[in-house]
Amino acid sequence: MFLATTVLGGALPPDAERHLRAAGLNYPDDAVAERHLAAAAALAPDHAAVLIGRYRYFFYKGRWAQALAVAEQCLVWAARHLGLPADWTEVRRSAADFDDYDAVLARFYLFTLKGYAYLHLRLGQLGEGQQAARKLLELDPADRIGGQVLLDVLLRLEQGDDDD
Repeated sequence: MFLATTVLGGALPPDAERHLRAAGLNYPDDAVAERHLAAAAALAPDHAAVLIGRYRYFFYKGRWAQALAVAEQCLVWAARHLGLPADWTEVRRSAADFDDYDAVLARFYLFTLKGYAYLHLRLGQLGEGQQAARKLLELDPADRIGGQVLLDVLLRLEQGDDDD
């Protein structure tokens, strides 16, 4: 627990944690779950647990545009805590320890960038999705996070367009 609370922004205020738990318990009821997510965000708007909770909620509901908005917030949050440029296109491989799988913040950044790329693909924004997937592979050339899979999907989509 120490690692998670230290790396992901410190202890979550108890009321925010209560609202996150309630949002999860009420996942099938959008109105109730979203009220709890909003309350958690009001109490701890810049806490990683709140950002992750909101992202997962929208992602698993298939609400891609809302999940993307939260993914963008997560990228900015992680960049700030890693001392990276806020614009992911300006991040260089040497700027953080992206090779160390135990570097939790760097790994969080990479997974967030993967989610960002995936969501752009889901939304039909193939150029932005491809650019983000390529950046992911630049930062993670060993492809431990799985950026190549996104590029492979994009290639299949592009080849499908040629068949029409």
